[in-house]
Amino acid sequence: MAPIPTALIGLSANSTSSWAASAHLPYLLSAHGRSRYTIVAVLNSSKESSLAAIKHFNLPAETRAYGSPEELAADKDIRLVVCSTRVDRHYETVLASAKAGKDVFVEWPLAQDTKHAKELADAARNGGGRTMVGLQGRVSPLTLWLKKLIEDGRIGKVLSTEFHGAGSTKGRDSVPKGAEYVLQRSVGGNIITILGGHAFDLIQTVLGEATEIKSQPQLQRPINTVRDPATDTVTDNIKSDVPDLYIVTARLTESPTVVRDASLLFRFRRSPPFPGEPALVWSITGEKGEIRVTNQALSVLHMVSAGIVVEMHDFETDKVEKVGFDLQEFWPGDATAPMPSKIVGLLHDRFATEGQYPTWEDAVKRHGQIDDFVAGWVA
Repeated sequence: MAPIPTALIGLSANSTSSWAASAHLPYLLSAHGRSRYTIVAVLNSSKESSLAAIKHFNLPAETRAYGSPEELAADKDIRLVVCSTRVDRHYETVLASAKAGKDVFVEWPLAQDTKHAKELADAARNGGGRTMVGLQGRVSPLTLWLKKLIEDGRIGKVLSTEFHGAGSTKGRDSVPKGAEYVLQRSVGGNIITILGGHAFDLIQTVLGEATEIKSQPQLQRPINTVRDPATDTVTDNIKSDVPDLYIVTARLTESPTVVRDASLLFRFRRSPPFPGEPALVWSITGEKGEIRVTNQALSVLHMVSAGIVVEMHDFETDKVEKVGFDLQEFWPGDATAPMPSKIVGLLHDRFATEGQYPTWEDAVKRHGQIDDFVAGWVA
């Protein structure tokens, strides 16, 4: 199969959000990635910015530079558009391509809110192109391995689960300059939509869909300082309208591996964890035992790291053992590539081979659940 002609949106040498450069580009330029995809165009806010990115990242001279989404959508040679911009720019940069019938991969969240996410999904459905959203937890080796542990009955049927995540920025009441948008709910890229959304989707990938979602959000620290990352000096004070603590309860759908009315408790806060405590603790309680997953440094699991520990408590023997698996078998291509590139590469591989991957329809469903987290809440 010939490599898929691909355009990148958001590959900028000056961007404060470098996911396109740190995750997508290393995979696409690897020998494995090149066998499936070929970068033929770049779209940024201006043609000059796109040209600068092409030069900065040493892309082929024939790579086309675009400054408007409509120009990109009109390029009939492009089959796949990959968008990795700030969340509130997803909609405006990919809508034309979706309408034109191109395949489009957009990072999570799909859009700044459910309304725009639905409009994108409708446009893609009418246009006829394939869609994918960057919910990497669905293909994470840890996710698939945990799901198999549950399906194999290692702890019996699941009775309940609890997830506690802490820490998304360096300080509990400050953000680095350039990331002020995480405190603006209208942007759609914040603690709960990004990190919380990834975590909540991963939980449901392992245990099944959540229903009867209820939430108690709280904004504990409305005034935040903005700090210069280079000097750590305060450059501004701004007001947040995004909750920094979420306590969510729900029911898991009954299944061959989950009992009826199994409960889910999801607690996520922006502030760092108590000193010495893990940033993430996820417990899955079953009839015969309990699985405990911790991440000492990060409040995420889809980015598999050395800090993740999985333990299993056998109720009959009352013994706890650490359990693990070999990551190398899961990674396509270069096993030494950076983690963001590895996990994004798994999605790209599934898309290229027409395997199973998360679509925009899946994204709309998750957007709706995030809406439930803040239903009725006003800053």
